[in-house]
Amino acid sequence: MWWCERAAGLTLPTHPTRRCLLALLPAAALAGCGFTLRRPPELPFQRIALLGFATRSPLADELRRSLTDTAVQVVDTPGQADVVLHALTEKRSKAVVASTAAGQVRDMTLRLIFNYRLATPGGHALIAATEISLSRDMSYSETTALAKTQEEAELYAAMQADIVQQVLRRLARVAIPAELAPKTPAASSPQGGSAGLGRPGAD
Repeated sequence: MWWCERAAGLTLPTHPTRRCLLALLPAAALAGCGFTLRRPPELPFQRIALLGFATRSPLADELRRSLTDTAVQVVDTPGQADVVLHALTEKRSKAVVASTAAGQVRDMTLRLIFNYRLATPGGHALIAATEISLSRDMSYSETTALAKTQEEAELYAAMQADIVQQVLRRLARVAIPAELAPKTPAASSPQGGSAGLGRPGAD
């Protein structure tokens, strides 16, 4: 990390907190070290409708927030949208993979499955039905059940965030046919001034 300090014009003490101090440097100082802020992908549409999700879907909430970060508007109905994302399957599950001799759970696998497709409001398919399936292994102990419940929630949240990023990257690669692309309103012609020039019969 010494070259980062030199590039930033700083001299940090050789101390265990050195890494923490470096993490607090402004992004401009870290730019010389090749550090860049992660930017949301640019999507080839302006408005999207989300259909098929459960009423209280954490995945839909995170997807909606992430889409808003890309400057895409999430609308309520397909008629208002340029594209429509249909959630076909959104399922969380967990399975015991190992137990103790006494029959207590020792290890389990958490799984999150999301199946979706993308189409225009008129039904033209842009992304065929696609499934994303993620899993995470987790040890378990009855004596730390509360802590394990928190760990389980964090693992599901991490998988959910991963799925949302995968969906956004695939949306960014969508090729929308020209005839189906969202139309940009044409600029109105200027009024007054030379607007009357060139009219038949004008002197």
